[in-house]
Amino acid sequence: MIMGTITAANIYMPTMFDYDFMRNAFAAAAIVAVLAGAVGYFLVLRSQTFAGHALGHVGFTGATGAVLIGIAPLWGLVLVTVAAGIGMGLMGERLAERDVAVGLVLAFALALGLLFLHFFTAYATQATTLLFGNVLAVDVSTIWILLGLGVASLAMLATISRPLLFASLQPELAEAKGVSLRLYGVLFLTIVAVTTAECVQIVGVLLVFALMVGPAAAAQQVTGSVAAGVLVSAALALCEAWLGITLAYYTDWPSSFWIAALSAMAYVLAVLSRRLRGWRFA
Repeated sequence: MIMGTITAANIYMPTMFDYDFMRNAFAAAAIVAVLAGAVGYFLVLRSQTFAGHALGHVGFTGATGAVLIGIAPLWGLVLVTVAAGIGMGLMGERLAERDVAVGLVLAFALALGLLFLHFFTAYATQATTLLFGNVLAVDVSTIWILLGLGVASLAMLATISRPLLFASLQPELAEAKGVSLRLYGVLFLTIVAVTTAECVQIVGVLLVFALMVGPAAAAQQVTGSVAAGVLVSAALALCEAWLGITLAYYTDWPSSFWIAALSAMAYVLAVLSRRLRGWRFA
């Protein structure tokens, strides 16, 4: 028997970036995480986290409806969440009214979702993907769609950020100065709707909080300005998404679980850090 010489050149261990689906996952996660971090900061600042949660459930209804009529779930997500976001913005412009508006939209959407699920039982795998996300299944065409929607949403957020911040922190004074609370509420919730639709592609309907609220809440614990908070929130969301995908690759556990766990961990550490600083200077 002739034994060949085994050298380092003969042995090649593939890395995760050798696979197309992993490169797609990292690209999609980067787009969605940066958008979610930036938009989520304003969402938490405006105390509208329930709206983001509700829009995720509304998006599930849109996605299941889209599959039933034979179109891509992403477009159903976007169209229905945007419509719901506009509806929420129009129904309640003040904080006391928002919970009622969001609750009404959510209740109606869940009722429709229940009806669609009645006809959706043959697509259990797709239903699970919508609920919990599957970033490893994102293809190149979806990445380009996510990029286009993400750039448009960030551009719109940058355009309205100053009056939106004014309306968020001092609504009475802003209204007295001629700033339309309803208009900017509708525009912002439209951006939140698109962001929610994108997040569903990564973490699913049930874990939208992981990317939209977790990093933003943590950033507000460790920063003192809006600009720094938005940057830290986006950076945290990006790190959590990328690290979550990496851990999923090496452990074979769902990436959505890791992203949600890292998000919760980052928030706990941020709260502890703030309290430690408070005790130190007390």
